[in-house]
Amino acid sequence: MNSDNTLGDGVKSRASQCHSKTLPPRTLSVAPMLDWTDRHYRYFARLITQNTWLYTEMVTTGALLHGDVPRHLRYHEAEHPIALQLGGSEPHELAQCARLAAEWGYDEVNLNVGCPSERVQKGAFGACLMAEPQLVADCVKAMRDAVTIDITVKHRIGINDIDSYDAMREFVDVVAAAGCHTFIVHARNAILKGLSPKENREIPPLKYDYVYRLKQERPDLEILINGGIKTNAEISDHLQHVDGVMIGREAYHNPYLMAEWDALFYAADRAPLSRRQVVDALLPYVAARLQDGSNVRHIARHVLGLFQGQKGARQWRRMLSDSAELNGADERLFLRALLATQQS
Repeated sequence: MNSDNTLGDGVKSRASQCHSKTLPPRTLSVAPMLDWTDRHYRYFARLITQNTWLYTEMVTTGALLHGDVPRHLRYHEAEHPIALQLGGSEPHELAQCARLAAEWGYDEVNLNVGCPSERVQKGAFGACLMAEPQLVADCVKAMRDAVTIDITVKHRIGINDIDSYDAMREFVDVVAAAGCHTFIVHARNAILKGLSPKENREIPPLKYDYVYRLKQERPDLEILINGGIKTNAEISDHLQHVDGVMIGREAYHNPYLMAEWDALFYAADRAPLSRRQVVDALLPYVAARLQDGSNVRHIARHVLGLFQGQKGARQWRRMLSDSAELNGADERLFLRALLATQQS
């Protein structure tokens, strides 16, 4: 049902293969990040890694039930495996939205029980739901009764001064009893008053041992770990203890980190695209989106980190973020930026 079906040569075959095969395990995934993991970023990420799970930005139930459904749910076939993250706390509404996700072909629905922002709290969802495990369980059951795709939960280890391992395990047990098999644990507490969302990603200490212990004590559950993970070596270390690793900002700011993931963590024998090949493969997508009415800046902002740590990275970022360059630009801007990296 999505409309983004124009693919570059070579990408179309990989997209069709992805949907015709059993979905890869959630060994690695890119975290849902508001304003960042939109459809343009996800397509770009898929050019770099074929097996990593991609998550949408959080979409509220109200936005889907009372807003523009195609705007929120459209994606490119190449993005599979792809999960829709929902924000909400009303079981009936979440069930309706899960049905929409299934109709649109999503591979998973993830419930947000981790966002600490005050705006989200006012909607009575996000991290504050950790105080109401039975409500979360009711939400999960309603969605599971409505669809056959996986329903997963992303949560913190606790909220405010409730940050004991036992409290987190009790939360997981209640929700698991409702039929949730997969838990993505951001290994920090969430402070609901006094800290901004950014501070909540940095100030509460990481407690990876909580997540490791959860997997040890609940081996039948699929447990993924999230929070502060930046290198492939760290990913490998975590995978000794849990089923999967979710990466957030590092996958956005340093996207070519993902180029090794298929080989390292999925035993893929196909060489990753070079940075130049990623740019070349992106061009047909950019041209198609411009035909649909998108602005080149909507895509360019997501690829600024492609050359991070490489010669010419500054020139690449400058050209793709310069208002004068972006004004009226088309896909050829990316080629000019690529040329600037080679001439630096």
